[in-house]
Amino acid sequence: MVLFRFEQRPRLWFWAAMACLAAVLMAYAQTVAFTGDESFHVVAAKMIKAGFRPYLDFCFPQTPLNAYWNAFWIWVLPESWRTIHALASLLTSLGVVLAADFVYRRWEPGPWRLPAAVTAGVLIGTNNILVEFGPLGQAYGMCLFLTVAAFRATIAAVRGNTWLAGLGGALAGAAAASSLLTAPVAPVLLVWMLWRSPARQRWWRGAWFTCAAVVPFAPVIWLFTRQHWVVWFNLAEYHLYYREIYWPQPLTHDIGTVTAWLDDPQAMLLGLLAAIGVVWLAWLKPFDRETRAEFYLCVWLLAGMFLELAFGHPTFARYFITLTPFFGILAVAGLYAIGSRALGPSRPFWPCAVLCFLSVGAAIRTVCDRDVYTWRDYEAIARKVTQVTPKGDQFFTDGLVYFLTGQRPPAGMEFDYSHKLNLPPAKLALLHVMPDSELQAKLQAGAFYSAATCDDDTVTDYKLEERFYHKEKVGECPVFWGPKGRK
Repeated sequence: MVLFRFEQRPRLWFWAAMACLAAVLMAYAQTVAFTGDESFHVVAAKMIKAGFRPYLDFCFPQTPLNAYWNAFWIWVLPESWRTIHALASLLTSLGVVLAADFVYRRWEPGPWRLPAAVTAGVLIGTNNILVEFGPLGQAYGMCLFLTVAAFRATIAAVRGNTWLAGLGGALAGAAAASSLLTAPVAPVLLVWMLWRSPARQRWWRGAWFTCAAVVPFAPVIWLFTRQHWVVWFNLAEYHLYYREIYWPQPLTHDIGTVTAWLDDPQAMLLGLLAAIGVVWLAWLKPFDRETRAEFYLCVWLLAGMFLELAFGHPTFARYFITLTPFFGILAVAGLYAIGSRALGPSRPFWPCAVLCFLSVGAAIRTVCDRDVYTWRDYEAIARKVTQVTPKGDQFFTDGLVYFLTGQRPPAGMEFDYSHKLNLPPAKLALLHVMPDSELQAKLQAGAFYSAATCDDDTVTDYKLEERFYHKEKVGECPVFWGPKGRK
């Protein structure tokens, strides 16, 4: 008995493969996915949920859309890191599916169509950086989804659905409103759309795209009208002049980050295949002109985002996560260029299977080699802090523990990386930042009944061993209580 028509089966296999990828990523998100830098992102979401405003009520040097998104969902659903991770994992998976579906729709029907699309999904969805940082409380998952969705909407607008120009602009603007790491996406898409559109529709589409791209910045614009310098500092001045406080030699660090792909076989293979794919597209012109232009758009997006990320000080490998879908799309073209010549154009199985096996293996190795804390470790710390701290007393810790205990961080401690800002006291007060000297004085005076951290430098810098009577390790992390300075 034939349950499905033959022409439907490739599409079903495609969705089955994408569902498996999404399920695995979700399982990882709900178990061991973690980074300490989630701290101020989840705290910001909790603060917004409680009615506080970013910038005006607490320091938050990021564009705020992702924080508002998380705040909404922890208001609707349980207030938990699992809720936030589930949403980020879902958005990340949707971004992977949109990129793989682009390959499926643009590839000509034939033996390579389904394998190429599935391979694109696997290359993107098992990329080390995407697996590690996509399903977290930071904005990476949302930015990845919004960037690919904006790409798809913009090319659909150029193909004739003019109203989708507005959707493309709104999605690209939302990506930048979630993180300025994706700021080049909107101008690249806009210029490409204007270049590819007929003259009679060019300016209408451009205006529609531009106006829609501004809409996601409405909260920022409203906050800017209230205290323009405070908002400007959080979004621009901090990143231009003060991020180097914790990275005194950013140039050496940045060179190491930008060249890290030389030590990463997965990244090197992806980049090499993408380069071969671009040459194949330009030399043999396998698709129609319109489709080739869409593949070339991937190149322009990669160039635009890479230039911003490479020259940010300091930069980190995880910032490049939004490049992954476009490398994956081009890499499949490179795989076809090699595989179709080596084994023939009708034998895609082995090239695709070997590449998928290598990418999945690299992802598994990355996950298994992780030697970091998890949310479960911090849940144990939060329980201990709650146990030893009398009700109504403050404790000194990082944002992860404040989030888990349901407590608001003491005023000025919402952003962990703000205490070393060297600014006049009046400006620090406007920014809602507690300077390091004041924090040291509070610890000395016993203002915090307890303290907890997994960072050895924090224990040393704030002399926690000397300032509390009691200490107990929870896992590898010390919890202190009983302040010696309290009278």
